[in-house]
Amino acid sequence: MPMLSWNRKKERRRICEMNLGNKTKKIIGCAVAVLTMMTLTSCSSTDSAKEFGPDQDIVVVARDTASGTRTAFHELMNVKVKANDTETDNLVVGALEFDSTDKVVTAVEGNMYAIGYISMGSVSDRIKTVEVDGVAPTVENVKNGEYKVARPFILVTNGQESEITRDFLSFVMSAQGQQIVEEKGFIKSAEDALEYTGTGKSGTVKVAGSTSVQPVMEKLQEEYRKLHPDVVFELQAQGSSQGIKAATDGTYDIGMSSRELKDSEADKLKSYVMALDGIAVIVNSQNPVDDISSDDITRIFTGEV
Repeated sequence: MPMLSWNRKKERRRICEMNLGNKTKKIIGCAVAVLTMMTLTSCSSTDSAKEFGPDQDIVVVARDTASGTRTAFHELMNVKVKANDTETDNLVVGALEFDSTDKVVTAVEGNMYAIGYISMGSVSDRIKTVEVDGVAPTVENVKNGEYKVARPFILVTNGQESEITRDFLSFVMSAQGQQIVEEKGFIKSAEDALEYTGTGKSGTVKVAGSTSVQPVMEKLQEEYRKLHPDVVFELQAQGSSQGIKAATDGTYDIGMSSRELKDSEADKLKSYVMALDGIAVIVNSQNPVDDISSDDITRIFTGEV
């Protein structure tokens, strides 16, 4: 099996154990706990000159707890589990957690032994994607259901939408809006969307939430303003939880979520599925691994490996 070869080839696993109350939790190599941002964010010319070492510790890179990408990925990969109405996120102690997609990319780009995850629409040549269970993270594979690591992009309001907010949402779900979704590398949710015609609106629309949704939202706003130059947008992206909360309490008109809504959230909100997206597992460009199993993803992110 090609994945995890840097640990298995020489059968050398460096595993530290920390006592967490009554529960012992394995963590990846001790080096992870003391790794600094300076090490990760600098493109290491020393590393680039070295051969990939199969006996080195794996550096786990994750999103912060407010991220919808984290919630979706950890649930899909059984890193986050539910038992007796209690949810437990078993992300390995010492994992590096970041509050934006770009920071995850920078961390993986700068460390030969890092592994992380990002929205498929944010993939670039700065890093390398790997297949999951033999299936590549492509739009076609998400559409046909073969690539299982996928989730919806959802826009939410508290139901008390202003006229300008309703009109912008109509644009997002229109044929023009859904074409923008596809151009940004995501999968449109409305196959038979109607054409949108400008209505000469003016006003302010405040949007908050997911950093994964942010790039396509910025493009949607840009195109909408070409039709409505008197419309002002305020955009803040600090994670899906932030967007859901902001829409619920009305401090923002629209919340962006890159995860499914919880029942307690859905009961209070009106939602629009604007797109579908795969979550890509990413490694450093110098990592020779091309494929990884779901089981091994779980083992890496929970610290068994």
